[in-house]
Amino acid sequence: METGKLSPSDLQRIIFPYLGVRRPDVLVRAAVGEDSAIIDFGEWVCVLSTDPITGAARNAGWLAVHVSCNDVASNGAEPVGVLVTLLLSQQASEEDLRGLMAEVNQAASELRIEVLGGHTEVTPGLASTIISCTAVGRAARNRYVTSSGARPGNALVLTKSAGLEGSSILATDFEDHLLGQMDRAALRRAQAFRQEISVVPEGIAAAEMGATAMHDATEGGVLGAVYELVSAAGLGVELDAGAIPVRDETRTLCRIFRADPLKLISSGSMLIACLDGPAMVGGLAQKGVASAVIGRVTESGQWITEGGVRRELEISYRDELWRILETGRGSLQP
Repeated sequence: METGKLSPSDLQRIIFPYLGVRRPDVLVRAAVGEDSAIIDFGEWVCVLSTDPITGAARNAGWLAVHVSCNDVASNGAEPVGVLVTLLLSQQASEEDLRGLMAEVNQAASELRIEVLGGHTEVTPGLASTIISCTAVGRAARNRYVTSSGARPGNALVLTKSAGLEGSSILATDFEDHLLGQMDRAALRRAQAFRQEISVVPEGIAAAEMGATAMHDATEGGVLGAVYELVSAAGLGVELDAGAIPVRDETRTLCRIFRADPLKLISSGSMLIACLDGPAMVGGLAQKGVASAVIGRVTESGQWITEGGVRRELEISYRDELWRILETGRGSLQP
């Protein structure tokens, strides 16, 4: 099997037939496009999501906490804590473990959440350490948002910029290779994109402003998030590629690595479906979050317009970051 997450068809065929007994207190369950489960606790709901960090060589502990909490924020929920699983390679040292936990602690402190527990072991056969976080959040029962709540005519709004996490990972992990091909100041700016990874503030704010659906743009990038959001609702989309914000640093990195910024892992960007796109953009701006209207939800069909040409949206389930890591660090242009 290829590296990267499974395609929707593989999930339907291999994973979803084996999900145990359906319970009435599970309000949102496993489905394509839904990254969190939501459980009924009366006045409140509990929102749960889990994610590993497998593509980043550095800052993995910090990223794991933020990425998992982003998922629960996509449901309009406030993160409460995380459970951390650390599978250490046999080559890992006590210093490596201490460094990972320091990163976890830093992210948890930034989000004002608790590390609730987890599991730590040295695992034979691993080439490198794997960290996975399960985030726990809560929301009022009448205020949570799902990926599947979009309706025809809704505007699609994207916060910040495409490819933030991928840009930061590439600029950090390939720093030595890039110094001869990219301005040092631009490289430092791209590395600093990691400070914008959290979408918790805009997730909670957008839910309060009436978002009908949300999805954080992680593996598969902005295009993957758009596909998953509209597919979860069984709807279509008209997307304007020219309206999707992409920073100059990301464009430069993608030129060097021959990558598509719209298919590059984009934690830090929240995709929001809402009734009034300009109003959502204005409301988020008041919270200090930049955003743009990038398209609209339709009854059917998935289309993207780029350079004046309208074509069917083609989705690759394999993130550009995985392709770059596998084709190697030798894929840089001379």
